[in-house]
Amino acid sequence: MSTATLSLFDDEFLKKLEYLNIISKRLFAGQLRAERRTRKRGTGLEFADYRAYVAGDDFRHLDWKAYLRLNRLILKLFEEEEDLPIYFFVDSSQSMNYGSPSKLDYARRVAAALAYIGLANLDRVNIVSFGNGIKGELPPQRGKGRIFKIFRFLTDMTAGGDTNAKESFKTYCTDTRRRGLAVVISDFFDQHGFQTALDVLRHFRHDIFILHIASHEEIDPPLKGELQLVDSESQVGREITITPSLLAAYRAEFARYCESLESYCGKYQLGYVRTATDFPFEELVLKVFRQGRFLK
Repeated sequence: MSTATLSLFDDEFLKKLEYLNIISKRLFAGQLRAERRTRKRGTGLEFADYRAYVAGDDFRHLDWKAYLRLNRLILKLFEEEEDLPIYFFVDSSQSMNYGSPSKLDYARRVAAALAYIGLANLDRVNIVSFGNGIKGELPPQRGKGRIFKIFRFLTDMTAGGDTNAKESFKTYCTDTRRRGLAVVISDFFDQHGFQTALDVLRHFRHDIFILHIASHEEIDPPLKGELQLVDSESQVGREITITPSLLAAYRAEFARYCESLESYCGKYQLGYVRTATDFPFEELVLKVFRQGRFLK
């Protein structure tokens, strides 16, 4: 395992996670539990954790004994029986191994950050690695203490193989699997297309949030001259002469593809954020929050 992989979730990363958690509570105080959990409200509540009181919280859940001891308002958190799960689908196909940092490394950090926010808010978090099928799955996790299991799962995730998101989602989504929020983190380089894949998630009535990741090298390729380009997944090669006009045509086609994905998400009112791997991951997470679709 590379040093770069080991350093994905270092102490600095943990500090950023807690910062993001605090920001998420300020932005969405009282909204997450009220809206995410009322569709199938459970009949029983089970104590789970404490956190500091913020304006908008239900004061009936304040721990007055703790207030007398600490002179601070502390809120009791409860797990409800019928919460909605969050499914993180992380693309680990070979194309995700490109760029510096690699798209997969970036995806793993973003997935970990968003999963931590979900765990902190007592959501049931599932992590799924996919490529040409389901490559691995971490069973549902709940509570902030489970973030280290998620770190281990994400760290062990490796890039390889081609992409078939449609078949992956068809395999994973069944009538018996509970409806929830499906967060797809991918470069969406799939020879089978993205529409039929996302149609599967829509068919099973998941809320969907798309995180579209590209490397800087893909957006503006530093290429010139006579080259043989090889598709990282299909291994098909092609000899080509890189000219300024060809690069301009490539950039236009890449932008068109990105716009078509964004347009699809807009048509069906799906969450969508596009990013490059040189954009700070914590800024991306805040961008997701401000869109008002992830925590709702």
